[in-house]
Amino acid sequence: MPINIMMPALSPTMEEGTLAKWLVKEGDTVQSGDVMAEIETDKATMEFEAVDEGVIGKIVVPEGSEGVKVNAVIAVLLEDGEEASAISDAPAASPAPVATDEAVAEVVADAAPVSAPASKAPAASDGSRVFASPLARRIAADKGLDLATITGSGPKGRIVKADVENATAAPIAAVQSPSVSAAPAMAQSADAETVKTMYADREYEEVTLDGMRKTIAARLTEAKQTVPHFYLRRDIQLDALLAFRSKLNKSLESKGVKLSVNDFIIKASALALQDVPDCNAVWAGDRVLKLAPSDVAVAVAIEGGLFTPVLRDSHLKTLSTLSAEMKDLAARAKTRKLMPQEYQGGSFAISNLGMMGIDNFDAVINPPQASILAVGAGAKKPVVNADGELGVATVMSVTLSVDHRVIDGALGATFLAAIKGYLEDPLSMLV
Repeated sequence: MPINIMMPALSPTMEEGTLAKWLVKEGDTVQSGDVMAEIETDKATMEFEAVDEGVIGKIVVPEGSEGVKVNAVIAVLLEDGEEASAISDAPAASPAPVATDEAVAEVVADAAPVSAPASKAPAASDGSRVFASPLARRIAADKGLDLATITGSGPKGRIVKADVENATAAPIAAVQSPSVSAAPAMAQSADAETVKTMYADREYEEVTLDGMRKTIAARLTEAKQTVPHFYLRRDIQLDALLAFRSKLNKSLESKGVKLSVNDFIIKASALALQDVPDCNAVWAGDRVLKLAPSDVAVAVAIEGGLFTPVLRDSHLKTLSTLSAEMKDLAARAKTRKLMPQEYQGGSFAISNLGMMGIDNFDAVINPPQASILAVGAGAKKPVVNADGELGVATVMSVTLSVDHRVIDGALGATFLAAIKGYLEDPLSMLV
């Protein structure tokens, strides 16, 4: 029987993608592991490999097609001895997206630095167990739906993502103190037609959002609406670091290594996370996960958006290793060639706009991370030195955005002071 090849879920946030390029054609024989196509997700262009062996009997979705839903049939594979006549003109509708739920769950589990315990399976009113995928349970919890009232369409009645998203079941009854009122609904932005009406008499160009821009918009909206941000600011004197960097770069010149100020900021932050381990944490819904390694994310601007590749175990790596790894990740980010595990995770991030002349700014936290450091430009400024005399120093302004659910004010101040200490005394990073 012909095998339907489905649009895969190549990242946890992927709901649809662009079939950028077919690397096979109808009539080609493929083996398990052969690369068949290039698919653009909301974050990257990734290769799609064959799982089964056979002959490509029909290509259903042509290359260049955008907005192809996960689990949509994109091609049909013929097994040994089957003829193309066995393929119906219209491939059968895709099954409920069980594979999507499981693929997302597996990717998240592989990318996560620590494993959270599984949530307790819900039960029906008669005490029997309700079977639901992890993603379906999470969506139901977010929407306040009782899984016991939802009919599953997956194998053996298993509840999957589509069932919960389309559910009309009664929400779980709220359990709260009589003195606590329900939270007001979040305000929604005006829709496209409403906004376009406001500018009906003005000339404009309508720009359609690609997958990356949609994801960025959703994530930033979620962050600002659900994460209680607060901000801590410090000025850092860079003269000792700049002199130390210049000396190191001269000695490393023959090896083709050139350290940037950002490399020092990564290292300083990684060491500070070890010094203040309560800040090396992420918010996990109803608990905090404290990480052992310092996995530092760094924002990289690309055309149409940004990536935050993660430098894992940054506290254990030398400055030259961090520099080389960051250059590699940034280069592949700009061509959208990063794998999901290379830009997921981390407890802390750095966003540096100093090279663009920005003096200071406030960055938005990337959930579930608990903090992000916004770095401004270093500039010559008047300062009062330790002897009380007026002098001139190269000063860089930084702002630490903090999730107050994870980090309190005094703890965040201690963390930022540790970063400042390493940057103003760069030799201490090598001890």
